[in-house]
Amino acid sequence: MSQGSRPSRIGDQLRAELADLLAREVHDPGVGFVTLTRVQVSADIQQARVFYTTLGDEPSRRNSGRALERAAPFLRRQIGARLRLKRVPELKFLYDDSIAGQDRIEQLLNEIHASDQPEPASGHDSATAEPGERGDASARRDD
Repeated sequence: MSQGSRPSRIGDQLRAELADLLAREVHDPGVGFVTLTRVQVSADIQQARVFYTTLGDEPSRRNSGRALERAAPFLRRQIGARLRLKRVPELKFLYDDSIAGQDRIEQLLNEIHASDQPEPASGHDSATAEPGERGDASARRDD
């Protein structure tokens, strides 16, 4: 879905309003700890894809998805009352797995970085260094 400036602005408004509604008005315990990451609105403003992440494992993620789908009609009515739109878009909730992908990439980069670290030299350490070589305050004399 290509977004122009108006669909993008509406998507930002939808995300803010939906986050507020989920925090204050939706009392379904199945929703859990949901974070709305982004909202993509179609060019004709008739459909909105709401991307979310949630804490927990796969079963809790599925439960949150089902609870969001159950709450979608209520959320759509509330959005209609809060925002001045001719037509309130249909809400489609999708799990945002890009966050998990970013975490995996970061983990791989950290592993690569750790494997590129040079091993400390075992034959020469500061305890056996000459006083002039250590570079600390104990090697200096204030005569």
